[in-house]
Amino acid sequence: MANFTLNGKAVSLEVDPQTPLLWVLREHLGLTGTKFGCGIAQCGACTVHLNGTAARTCVLPVLAAEGGDIVTIEGLAENDDHPLQQAWIEEQVPQCGYCQSGQIMQAADFLKNTPDPTDEQVTAAMAGNLCRCMAYVRIHRAVKRAATIASERATSQVNGQQTDATATTAGVGIFDPRATAGTVSHSAVEETSHGKV
Repeated sequence: MANFTLNGKAVSLEVDPQTPLLWVLREHLGLTGTKFGCGIAQCGACTVHLNGTAARTCVLPVLAAEGGDIVTIEGLAENDDHPLQQAWIEEQVPQCGYCQSGQIMQAADFLKNTPDPTDEQVTAAMAGNLCRCMAYVRIHRAVKRAATIASERATSQVNGQQTDATATTAGVGIFDPRATAGTVSHSAVEETSHGKV
Protein backbone atom coordinates (compact mmCIF):
# COMPACT_ATOMS: atom_id res chain seq x y z
CA MET A 1 0.00 0.00 0.00
CA ALA A 2 1.26 3.46 -0.90
CA ASN A 3 -0.18 6.61 0.63
CA PHE A 4 0.65 10.17 -0.33
CA THR A 5 -0.88 13.46 -1.38
CA LEU A 6 -0.93 14.06 -5.13
CA ASN A 7 -1.73 17.51 -6.45
CA GLY A 8 -3.57 18.29 -3.25
CA LYS A 9 -5.59 15.07 -3.04
CA ALA A 10 -4.99 12.06 -0.83
CA VAL A 11 -4.02 8.92 -2.75
CA SER A 12 -3.91 5.35 -1.50
CA LEU A 13 -3.20 2.39 -3.77
CA GLU A 14 -1.92 -1.15 -3.77
CA VAL A 15 1.46 -1.25 -5.47
CA ASP A 16 4.87 -2.84 -4.97
CA PRO A 17 6.79 -0.38 -2.77
CA GLN A 18 9.79 -0.64 -5.08
CA THR A 19 7.82 0.49 -8.13
CA PRO A 20 9.34 3.70 -9.49
CA LEU A 21 7.16 6.68 -8.68
CA LEU A 22 7.06 7.58 -12.38
CA TRP A 23 5.32 4.28 -13.16
CA VAL A 24 2.82 4.86 -10.39
CA LEU A 25 2.01 8.35 -11.68
CA ARG A 26 1.70 7.36 -15.33
CA GLU A 27 0.46 3.77 -15.27
CA HIS A 28 -1.55 3.56 -12.07
CA LEU A 29 -2.85 7.11 -11.78
CA GLY A 30 -2.97 8.16 -15.45
CA LEU A 31 -0.99 11.38 -15.06
CA THR A 32 1.00 11.25 -18.29
CA GLY A 33 2.37 14.79 -18.18
CA THR A 34 5.48 13.47 -16.44
CA LYS A 35 7.67 11.70 -18.99
CA PHE A 36 10.05 8.75 -19.05
CA GLY A 37 13.38 9.85 -20.52
CA CYS A 38 16.62 8.08 -19.69
CA GLY A 39 15.53 5.84 -16.81
CA ILE A 40 18.67 6.69 -14.81
CA ALA A 41 17.74 10.14 -13.43
CA GLN A 42 20.06 11.96 -15.80
CA CYS A 43 17.79 13.82 -18.25
CA GLY A 44 15.13 15.33 -15.98
CA ALA A 45 12.07 14.49 -18.10
CA CYS A 46 10.53 12.72 -15.09
CA THR A 47 10.87 15.65 -12.67
CA VAL A 48 8.07 16.35 -10.19
CA HIS A 49 8.03 18.03 -6.79
CA LEU A 50 8.24 15.80 -3.72
CA ASN A 51 7.71 17.69 -0.46
CA GLY A 52 8.39 20.94 -2.31
CA THR A 53 11.63 19.92 -3.98
CA ALA A 54 12.30 18.78 -7.55
CA ALA A 55 12.76 15.01 -7.68
CA ARG A 56 13.51 12.53 -10.47
CA THR A 57 10.85 9.85 -10.42
CA CYS A 58 12.21 7.26 -12.84
CA VAL A 59 14.53 5.82 -10.18
CA LEU A 60 12.64 6.87 -7.04
CA PRO A 61 10.69 4.00 -5.47
CA VAL A 62 7.16 4.92 -4.45
CA LEU A 63 8.17 3.86 -0.93
CA ALA A 64 10.30 7.02 -0.75
CA ALA A 65 7.19 9.11 -1.28
CA GLU A 66 5.20 7.45 1.50
CA GLY A 67 3.25 10.13 3.35
CA GLY A 68 4.74 12.81 1.13
CA ASP A 69 3.32 15.64 -0.90
CA ILE A 70 3.74 15.19 -4.66
CA VAL A 71 3.03 17.84 -7.28
CA THR A 72 3.14 17.03 -10.99
CA ILE A 73 2.83 19.35 -13.98
CA GLU A 74 -0.93 18.73 -13.86
CA GLY A 75 -1.06 20.24 -10.36
CA LEU A 76 1.49 23.04 -10.69
CA ALA A 77 -1.21 25.69 -11.00
CA GLU A 78 -4.95 25.37 -10.66
CA ASN A 79 -5.67 27.10 -13.95
CA ASP A 80 -2.39 26.33 -15.73
CA ASP A 81 -1.46 29.93 -15.01
CA HIS A 82 1.87 29.48 -13.26
CA PRO A 83 4.32 32.21 -14.34
CA LEU A 84 6.46 29.53 -15.98
CA GLN A 85 3.53 28.22 -18.01
CA GLN A 86 2.76 31.76 -19.17
CA ALA A 87 6.43 32.43 -19.96
CA TRP A 88 6.76 29.13 -21.83
CA ILE A 89 3.97 30.22 -24.15
CA GLU A 90 5.19 33.80 -24.55
CA GLU A 91 8.68 32.59 -25.46
CA GLN A 92 7.32 29.71 -27.60
CA VAL A 93 9.66 27.28 -25.86
CA PRO A 94 8.33 23.83 -26.80
CA GLN A 95 9.55 22.15 -29.95
CA CYS A 96 8.83 18.43 -29.70
CA GLY A 97 7.68 19.14 -26.15
CA TYR A 98 8.79 15.87 -24.60
CA CYS A 99 11.02 17.33 -21.89
CA GLN A 100 8.98 20.43 -21.17
CA SER A 101 7.03 19.30 -18.10
CA GLY A 102 10.28 18.24 -16.43
CA GLN A 103 11.93 21.51 -17.43
CA ILE A 104 9.07 23.54 -15.96
CA MET A 105 8.98 21.56 -12.72
CA GLN A 106 12.75 21.97 -12.27
CA ALA A 107 12.47 25.70 -13.01
CA ALA A 108 9.55 26.09 -10.58
CA ASP A 109 11.61 24.65 -7.75
CA PHE A 110 14.54 26.88 -8.72
CA LEU A 111 12.52 30.12 -8.93
CA LYS A 112 10.80 29.39 -5.62
CA ASN A 113 14.20 29.63 -3.95
CA THR A 114 15.80 32.12 -6.35
CA PRO A 115 13.10 34.58 -7.41
CA ASP A 116 15.50 37.03 -9.11
CA PRO A 117 18.11 34.81 -10.76
CA THR A 118 21.16 35.82 -12.73
CA ASP A 119 21.88 34.25 -16.10
CA GLU A 120 24.56 32.10 -14.52
CA GLN A 121 22.17 30.84 -11.84
CA VAL A 122 19.57 29.90 -14.46
CA THR A 123 22.17 28.05 -16.49
CA ALA A 124 23.40 26.13 -13.45
CA ALA A 125 19.91 25.30 -12.18
CA MET A 126 18.70 23.98 -15.52
CA ALA A 127 21.90 22.16 -16.52
CA GLY A 128 20.57 18.78 -15.42
CA ASN A 129 17.49 18.91 -17.62
CA LEU A 130 18.22 17.84 -21.18
CA CYS A 131 16.35 18.86 -24.32
CA ARG A 132 16.82 16.78 -27.45
CA CYS A 133 15.58 19.68 -29.59
CA MET A 134 18.28 21.96 -28.15
CA ALA A 135 15.73 24.60 -27.10
CA TYR A 136 18.05 25.79 -24.35
CA VAL A 137 18.10 29.45 -25.38
CA ARG A 138 14.30 29.64 -25.28
CA ILE A 139 14.16 27.70 -22.00
CA HIS A 140 16.66 30.10 -20.44
CA ARG A 141 14.73 33.12 -21.72
CA ALA A 142 11.46 31.72 -20.38
CA VAL A 143 12.85 31.08 -16.90
CA LYS A 144 14.02 34.68 -16.75
CA ARG A 145 10.67 35.90 -18.09
CA ALA A 146 8.80 33.81 -15.49
CA ALA A 147 10.77 35.50 -12.73
CA THR A 148 9.64 38.86 -14.09
CA ILE A 149 6.02 37.73 -14.37
CA ALA A 150 6.04 36.45 -10.78
CA SER A 151 7.55 39.72 -9.57
CA GLU A 152 4.96 41.75 -11.47
CA ARG A 153 2.12 39.65 -10.04
CA ALA A 154 3.46 40.04 -6.51
CA THR A 155 3.75 43.79 -6.93
CA SER A 156 0.26 43.96 -8.37
CA GLN A 157 -1.19 41.98 -5.46
CA VAL A 158 0.61 44.12 -2.91
CA ASN A 159 -0.68 47.29 -4.49
CA GLY A 160 -4.13 45.84 -5.01
CA GLN A 161 -3.99 47.09 -8.53
CA GLN A 162 -4.42 43.99 -10.65
CA THR A 163 -5.75 45.37 -13.89
CA ASP A 164 -8.09 43.81 -16.34
CA ALA A 165 -5.19 43.58 -18.77
CA THR A 166 -3.14 41.33 -16.48
CA ALA A 167 -6.20 39.29 -15.62
CA THR A 168 -6.83 38.48 -19.25
CA THR A 169 -3.25 37.41 -19.96
CA ALA A 170 -2.49 35.70 -16.69
CA GLY A 171 -3.17 32.09 -17.54
CA VAL A 172 -3.22 29.35 -20.07
CA GLY A 173 -6.73 28.46 -18.97
CA ILE A 174 -8.06 31.68 -20.44
CA PHE A 175 -5.39 32.08 -23.08
CA ASP A 176 -6.89 32.13 -26.55
CA PRO A 177 -4.28 31.11 -29.15
CA ARG A 178 -6.58 32.37 -31.91
CA ALA A 179 -6.11 35.88 -30.58
CA THR A 180 -2.39 35.68 -31.35
CA ALA A 181 -2.61 33.56 -34.49
CA GLY A 182 0.75 33.32 -36.13
CA THR A 183 2.67 34.02 -32.94
CA VAL A 184 1.86 31.07 -30.67
CA SER A 185 1.00 27.56 -31.76
CA HIS A 186 -1.73 25.48 -30.16
CA SER A 187 0.80 22.77 -29.40
CA ALA A 188 2.79 25.26 -27.35
CA VAL A 189 -0.25 25.76 -25.13
CA GLU A 190 -0.73 22.03 -24.68
CA GLU A 191 2.92 21.33 -23.93
CA THR A 192 3.05 23.83 -21.11
CA SER A 193 -0.14 22.76 -19.45
CA HIS A 194 -0.38 19.02 -19.19
CA GLY A 195 2.36 17.75 -21.49
CA LYS A 196 -0.05 16.10 -23.90
CA VAL A 197 2.65 14.49 -26.01
